[in-house]
Parts: sequence; C-alpha cells; structure tokens
Amino acid sequence: MQNKVLIHVMVPELASDFDVFIPVNEVVWKIQLLLLKSVCDLCHIEMNQSLNYYLMNKDTNRIYNSNEIIIDTDIRNGTELLLISKSLGE
Repeated sequence: MQNKVLIHVMVPELASDFDVFIPVNEVVWKIQLLLLKSVCDLCHIEMNQSLNYYLMNKDTNRIYNSNEIIIDTDIRNGTELLLISKSLGE
C-alpha cells in the first residue's frame, strides 16, 4: 500500500469540498486537525476550532474513532468523507 491516499472531503458547514492527500500512518484526530486547518486556510475563514469535529464516511455513514490509524480503517483512494462539527451532528 502507498503511504498516502487521495480522499474527497466535504464540509457541509461551508458548502465546500476538497481533494486531499492524507498519510495512512497517522491517527484520525491528527488528520481531523490538519483538515480543519487546511480548510480554514483555503477558504480564508475562521472556523470555530473549539468545537469538536469528526470524520464520517459519506457512503457507509461510519464515524471514525479519533484514536484509529487511517490504514486500519476503510479509508482508501477515492473515499468521500464529511468533516462535521459535533454541534451540527447532534
């Protein structure tokens, strides 16, 4: 397996989506943080980073545990993920 996968990330809060390479040897919480920072930089906005965000698989509706390693999940090239704040998901 490669050391990175290309995913499609959708941010419903901003009605935006991005294609991003992520490393497969990182834990989900680090990827969530990196994605959040990247989205803020790309959109030139400030998102409330004090809110907790989670990653959800668009096709399976699976919410990933923060301590899982990407390679141990079903995230592969072409996976579509939603980056959702917990306040929106409740």
